[in-house]
Amino acid sequence: MSHVYIEYSFEVSPKEPGTEILLAELAELPFESFEETETGLKAYIRKTDWDKDLLENISLLKGSEFRITAELQEIQPENWNEKWETHFEPIEIDGRCRVRAPFHPKKEVAFDILIEPKMSFGTGHHETTHMMLEFLLDLELEGKTVLDMGCGTAVLAILAAMKGALEIDAIDIDPWSYENARENAVRNGQDRIRVYQGDSSVIPQKKYDLILANINRNVLIDDIPVYSGHLKAGGTLLLSGFYESDLELIRDRCLNSGLKWESGHTRNTWMAARFKKRVK
Repeated sequence: MSHVYIEYSFEVSPKEPGTEILLAELAELPFESFEETETGLKAYIRKTDWDKDLLENISLLKGSEFRITAELQEIQPENWNEKWETHFEPIEIDGRCRVRAPFHPKKEVAFDILIEPKMSFGTGHHETTHMMLEFLLDLELEGKTVLDMGCGTAVLAILAAMKGALEIDAIDIDPWSYENARENAVRNGQDRIRVYQGDSSVIPQKKYDLILANINRNVLIDDIPVYSGHLKAGGTLLLSGFYESDLELIRDRCLNSGLKWESGHTRNTWMAARFKKRVK
């Protein structure tokens, strides 16, 4: 099932910290994904979730501290692929992992991942996905059980499978992402990946060695206790989708949920963090 989306293109001056503040306010609304630009931010929302007064309560837009302009356009599902084919270049991480579209030539690397992004988030270009892929490359996953929450294109689940994970579950609330994740799993020959549509309430009743969650701060804050409950003692939780300025909030939530801090990466003010489930 495909959806028409509304794209908001925000120009923010000064860009920082204006863009960060704006994103935090927009994240309270039903926007599904965000993309930083050279001049600000793009935000995407399903047309069915949109109304003309959507931004009425965004306080940043009413103040004088930042100059913010916005342009709107509808994104038809059939146009999304065309947009990505125009702008989507392969990315390479650490010389070991390459994420490319089917129309890009193959290059010999340890992990060659084919992604047809469609309306889904997760090509490796965004800082958060890039850092999560870096984390995964450094983990031993042979025989492990993995859960990928907010899987988008399933790029993280696919890399986990390529690295030898035994069982991989991937979940996304968006119907388009659900379909796209299934397609990309097949495209990469990873039939061990089981894809579910929904939120954290549809997580199978079992525990995992590794849980990945690259979503946004608000969803993470709500669901970290749920992730902890599905993590084996000594298991690893990798989180991203939030800014450096949110780390203290995320870390406190994890510590109160039976998790301990291990390490973190930063990339252009975005953050990825690694936690471990405490062994009682």
